[in-house]
Amino acid sequence: MKKVLITGAAGFLGSHLCDRFIKEGFNVIGMDNLITGDMENIEHLLPLENFEFYHHDVSKFVHVPGHLDYILHFASPASPIDYLKIPIQTLKVGSLGIHNLLGLAKEKRARLLIASTSEVYGDPSVHPQPESYWGNVNPVGPRGVYDEAKRFQEAMTMAYHTYHGLETRIVRIFNTYGPRMRLNDGRVLPAFIGQALRGEDLTVFGDGSQTRSFCYVDDLVEGIYRLLFSDCADPVNIGNPSEITIKEFAEEIIKLTGTTQKIVYKSLPQDDPKQRQPDISKAKALLDWEPKVSREDGLRITYDYFKGFSHEKLNQRDHKDFKRYSVI
Repeated sequence: MKKVLITGAAGFLGSHLCDRFIKEGFNVIGMDNLITGDMENIEHLLPLENFEFYHHDVSKFVHVPGHLDYILHFASPASPIDYLKIPIQTLKVGSLGIHNLLGLAKEKRARLLIASTSEVYGDPSVHPQPESYWGNVNPVGPRGVYDEAKRFQEAMTMAYHTYHGLETRIVRIFNTYGPRMRLNDGRVLPAFIGQALRGEDLTVFGDGSQTRSFCYVDDLVEGIYRLLFSDCADPVNIGNPSEITIKEFAEEIIKLTGTTQKIVYKSLPQDDPKQRQPDISKAKALLDWEPKVSREDGLRITYDYFKGFSHEKLNQRDHKDFKRYSVI
């Protein structure tokens, strides 16, 4: 059986990837330091013979006994609330973490796929964003800790590919949603649904004219799976090109949840992207991939998931006590 290591395995995307590779018959090793991940996301996998879990921080030396065929690096804080609270850990996992995993991949002769992000494009001046666009990023702004960590991660990965001949893949992930998202992590979709379920007004930053493009998690996982087994070492956008303004999206959530709350407006955070829409021409051509799940269907599934939360969980504000994690 082929063996795959998935870092960030207890997170939103990592846990869905664990499910997919288990379904495909792989031996799966999940690794997570649980700084933002949650064991509830993978507890259904723990009894399985072909699943192992390592509680480990990839910013420290990574050792896995035996052979490895593939490594998927998905360990990183990914929401603004997280990476603004733990900026140093965010930078470390994108630098020390990727260096450790590239070294492991080289030792094991394994293929490595890294999770990059549309945030490498920053606040874009090109729309929609193709992989050839180099981005517009403020490296010393509040979002720079995440944006630059991902940009460095891409550069380090490509250096190992060109210098050592390591087999690598780079996926640039656009806004993704679905079950197992953290309700209060600061991202727009769970924030809106959480506010609706708590009976609060929906908060839109700026005038709501900024755009996002939301991809359902099953579509994203399919794209990542195809990319891993492709011959493409260059970055590939995976996302849904169906673009919508934040104001329109808030209105969709109000309609979906049947709430009577109104939209309230607050100041736009510094360096918040005004537009976000993937150009997926490369994914279509190279991977024969495009999203299949409509936003209407995906939102219904996601809303049903969040509706099952207890009152206590709906009102939980601080997911983690970040102070107990080292920032040295």
